[in-house]
Amino acid sequence: MSIERVGIIGAGQMGNGIAHVIALAGYSVAISDVSNDQAQAALATIDGNLARQVSAGKISDEDRRAALSRISLMNSYDELAKIDLVIEAAAEDEDVKRKIFAEICPYLNPETVIATNTSSISVTRLAASTDRPEKFIGIHFMNPVPVMDLVEMIRGIQTGDETFEKSRSFVESLGKTIAVAEDFPGFMVNRILLPMINESIYTLYEGVGSVKSIDTAMRLGARHPMGPLQLADFIGLDTCLSIMQVLYEGLADTKYRPCPLLVKYVEAGWLGRKTQRGFYDYRGDEPVPTR
Repeated sequence: MSIERVGIIGAGQMGNGIAHVIALAGYSVAISDVSNDQAQAALATIDGNLARQVSAGKISDEDRRAALSRISLMNSYDELAKIDLVIEAAAEDEDVKRKIFAEICPYLNPETVIATNTSSISVTRLAASTDRPEKFIGIHFMNPVPVMDLVEMIRGIQTGDETFEKSRSFVESLGKTIAVAEDFPGFMVNRILLPMINESIYTLYEGVGSVKSIDTAMRLGARHPMGPLQLADFIGLDTCLSIMQVLYEGLADTKYRPCPLLVKYVEAGWLGRKTQRGFYDYRGDEPVPTR
């Protein structure tokens, strides 16, 4: 069975970006979210992002209209019976993801493939919580999805060859470049990226440098497009903390211990851009360092 209709569970930053690229590639997309307001906001975000691509000359206005026409909001999980691929794009919380899989599995066609967009959690363990581990795979899109070319694909121990090849063909049809990762905590990108971000937070915590100086040093000294603290704010400090906790618990190495300052920011609700405050304060015309 080829993939023609795709369901997205979760309409946040990742979910709407995934829906955007899939619809633009010609697939029908149905979005579901626990919050109707979030789902409606996702449609507006996709429309705005497509319009920016038109203005930049990357797509035509006809492409924009066609992509939007392929996207719908799911009224109930009953609609999943007609879906060929379901992509879970909820928060980076294993309990949340397991709950979603328990809810959706009874509605799925026996041939439907389930993919998780997890950025760090064991695909094997998530697959085991479903009724179809052989049809379960990790498809980790990078943020922002319409801009980033890379997709990590992660096979669980149980993932079947047919599921992997079908998923690979699907991701390639989106115009993305695939990097296949083994199912270890953090996979490849976050196994390397998040400890770097965590170390930059330790550098701030220990007073080695200020927010501005750390970000400037890495932008100009390592040719990074944005500083690590700015990047952490963009990712979301809660997501950064969740990934570091997965690395720390999964690999049992103290080098992955989350920085106490990261924990403190998350406890304060300063999660970065999405809450207007993190390592920078975004409430004014220009971001201002908070330390």
